Amino acid sequence: MHKIHIKNGLQGGNPLANVLVVIVGAIVIGVSVVLGFFAFLALSAVVLVAAAVIGVRAWWITRKMPKNVEPDNPADAEFIEGEFHVVKKDKNS
Repeated sequence: MHKIHIKNGLQGGNPLANVLVVIVGAIVIGVSVVLGFFAFLALSAVVLVAAAVIGVRAWWITRKMPKNVEPDNPADAEFIEGEFHVVKKDKNS
């Protein structure tokens, strides 16, 4: 049976290569964080502009609506409900 040993720490034998890997890794992580931040800002700007356009559009539509519109069927209105059929058309008109 073979035993597998895992070294703790960095795997390279060259300390200069280990330092270079750490530096390059830190730079890559830093660039990723900065690019992610700017992508977040760009997406936030797009969402804010879209919200402003939708808000202005909703305001514009509600502004053009009449303020005091009476309902079509007021509760105290008198009306007759029913059906009608045309029996004969007048030929003289």
